[in-house]
Amino acid sequence: MKRIHQLSRQLINQIAAGEVIERPASVVKELLENAIDAGATKIEIEITNECKNIRVSDNGSGIHPDDIELAFSKHATSKIQSSDDLFNIHSLGFRGEALASIISIAKVTCTTRTKEHETGTKVECEESNVKRTPCGCAQGTTMEVRDLFYNVPVREKFLKSERVEFSYISEIVQSAAIANPSVAITLKGASSTPVQTSGSGDLLCVLTEIYSNSIAAGLKEIQKNDETDHISVSGYCSTPDFTRSSKKAIYVFVNNRVVKCPVILKAIDTAYKNMLPSGKYPFVCLNLSIRPKDVDVNVHPTKREVRYKNPNLIFNFIYGAVIGALNGVQPYTPPVEDYKPVNSAPEENLIKTFFNNYSPKDNSDEESQDKPVSYPVQTALLTETQREYTYKKPDTSFSFNKTETIRPLERIPDITPELPSYNIIGQYLNTYIIFEENRMLNIIDQHIADERYIFEKLKEQLSEKDVPSQLLIISDVIKTEPEETALLMENREKLARFGYGIEQISDTEITFKKIPQVISHFKPQDILADILENLQGDLNNLEEKMLVTMSCKAAVKAGQELNLWQMEELIKKWKTTKHPYTCPHGRPILHTFSPKEIGAFFHRNEN
Repeated sequence: MKRIHQLSRQLINQIAAGEVIERPASVVKELLENAIDAGATKIEIEITNECKNIRVSDNGSGIHPDDIELAFSKHATSKIQSSDDLFNIHSLGFRGEALASIISIAKVTCTTRTKEHETGTKVECEESNVKRTPCGCAQGTTMEVRDLFYNVPVREKFLKSERVEFSYISEIVQSAAIANPSVAITLKGASSTPVQTSGSGDLLCVLTEIYSNSIAAGLKEIQKNDETDHISVSGYCSTPDFTRSSKKAIYVFVNNRVVKCPVILKAIDTAYKNMLPSGKYPFVCLNLSIRPKDVDVNVHPTKREVRYKNPNLIFNFIYGAVIGALNGVQPYTPPVEDYKPVNSAPEENLIKTFFNNYSPKDNSDEESQDKPVSYPVQTALLTETQREYTYKKPDTSFSFNKTETIRPLERIPDITPELPSYNIIGQYLNTYIIFEENRMLNIIDQHIADERYIFEKLKEQLSEKDVPSQLLIISDVIKTEPEETALLMENREKLARFGYGIEQISDTEITFKKIPQVISHFKPQDILADILENLQGDLNNLEEKMLVTMSCKAAVKAGQELNLWQMEELIKKWKTTKHPYTCPHGRPILHTFSPKEIGAFFHRNEN
């Protein structure tokens, strides 16, 4: 066996670099975090030479000239001093490994100046050797990394193409920009600038700068605070009809640090359960603020993994925050942009005149003090028949003298009709309901819209007590297999919560004594197969599966003809749901067309 000897400093740093520096994106991440820790408000990143040359410049505090050489040595940092600091970390970096690892596998030039010094310092590093000279430069730090992996050919050989490596860098920079909206960050490639933020401090503004202005319409704000446990979360999550094809659009930060956190990801997945179609994922960016002593970031050299003192608390908190942001959201109606049709119909002008004549008047002047107060009745444009009457002047208000003892607010609901804000046009293929609302043309699938309402209603009932059931005076005896009978009897108490009452007659016979009210019109024989299918799967999700199955059976069917009243009732109920975008299976419910889209098709948007 060979004798033991001490490794050289260069070899030690190269071994350490294997853990910290995996690819060019790793270098960008480390230098970007150092710039943010230095208090920079502007950071520019340039990538050239097939991602092997990296330049990161910032306007941060800079490095003191007496510390510059020490900064490139192993385990040297200004961010922690004692073991106690390791459990109270407020910075992104703290290990003191990054710069030493980088100079062992690349040629590095660092130019830096602090506010207190008139001149700066230039440091050139190669093969872990550091050479410094004075120079003139602006306040801040510029790190130039050249010929990455020039002395580690094995690592260089396994790099992907320039396009792929640059995409990894873009993901790192995007995440950092979203986590730090107050920092203006720019990423420049050989032929593109994929990231350029203004540092406005507004997260929504940063998201529109990285993606597009249209993204704002599909996002809901997340904002929750728990002063007792000293945790808070902020950010945005997408509505269920705004989806992505991968999980890359889920950004998770803990104290502004980009992390991969299974606890938070699971909470997000659970919150969106039964809202998204298979293979689709939400857009989420959220930042969890937590006391440093309650989270451990010293788990992995890349600092991407974290552990919590109380993971169950974090799961429930994030789940509640996302559900709170999604609850009660109504289907998004895009803003209507005014356009000028080639020929405006005279009827449209008459309708506008009518509503202008009946707009509420301001009776605050002295001359109107002795006049009766008038409360106009709400009107709505619904059908062609009603349009004929809009040109007349019906008496749409009531009056009373101020000396009367009755209070106006108690009288208004009695005489104000509750007219819907939408105009139902009709059914298409006895499956889709078409209606007009706020000048938008909307189409909903009647089955899945009704399914969403019934699902939420059943879930609400189950949270308060058992699902209401219907007693069966006469019930047929149903033949079953012995294993099916045993499975039903084993889960009889669970099924009772969902409104099922099942009794065993023999090993191969059962009978229903009661079934849920919502599906009481179905024969028990038709229900049994669904029950057995749910019981034979994962019982941990039994509640969700049972409710989904029941709501699907009870909902209006595709191809079922509905009259006007039935369509109005269906839309009215659907609009009261907390999650009106998708059915419990994740299928979209609503599709909307704007006047501009329709007008463009018929070439009516031209001036």
